[in-house]
Amino acid sequence: MLLSIVIPVFNEEKTILAILNKISQLPKDLAIELIIVDDGSSDSTRDIIKKLNYPNLKLILKEKNSGKGDSLAQGFKISNGDYVIVQDADLEYNPLDYLILLNEIKNHEKTVIYGSRFLGNYKNMSNLHFYGNKFLSFITNLLYGVSLTDMETCYKLFPGDFIRNIKIDSKRFDFEPEITAKIIKSGYKIIELPISYNGRDFSEGKKITWRDGFAAIYTLVKYKVIK
Repeated sequence: MLLSIVIPVFNEEKTILAILNKISQLPKDLAIELIIVDDGSSDSTRDIIKKLNYPNLKLILKEKNSGKGDSLAQGFKISNGDYVIVQDADLEYNPLDYLILLNEIKNHEKTVIYGSRFLGNYKNMSNLHFYGNKFLSFITNLLYGVSLTDMETCYKLFPGDFIRNIKIDSKRFDFEPEITAKIIKSGYKIIELPISYNGRDFSEGKKITWRDGFAAIYTLVKYKVIK
């Protein structure tokens, strides 16, 4: 089994090597493909990743910043994994939690696994992000008849053939509601499992804002209406 890890990066010079070090601590018998997509970083991130020497590493170096959704779409296209997971380049999520998700997805067909922060151990999440995430999950459940606790989670583990064949329109953080809507409408089941989470604030480089919450609501409604 091959796991493709797609890492979108934008100005993450302080954390990119640390997150890669955490990934390197995964069991050696887990075959990994690393796909790093630099979204036009203006700090030293690009210089750092150009010097990396990892086996099975692919780099996409975008000339202009176009958003997380676009970066993920490009990364998914060149993945080869039996399964594909998204990994943010900061230190909010722990890659060792991949093992929890992988263990579950092997037992199911037509299933995507979400790592839920709210079912697990989360800390350092601002009130804005806590209530915003809760509200967006509520809207998702209301519109799509599911019972998710954490629609906006970064950790989404996809079957490779599924995610490579999904057209992704969203360019920014509205990727999360778009892909959730398309998973459900494709007839796939979403299972949530608890993961750990250690949030960071805007001074540490967090990029998602309240404006992205309104975009997420619009996206959920839009893909509910579109057949």
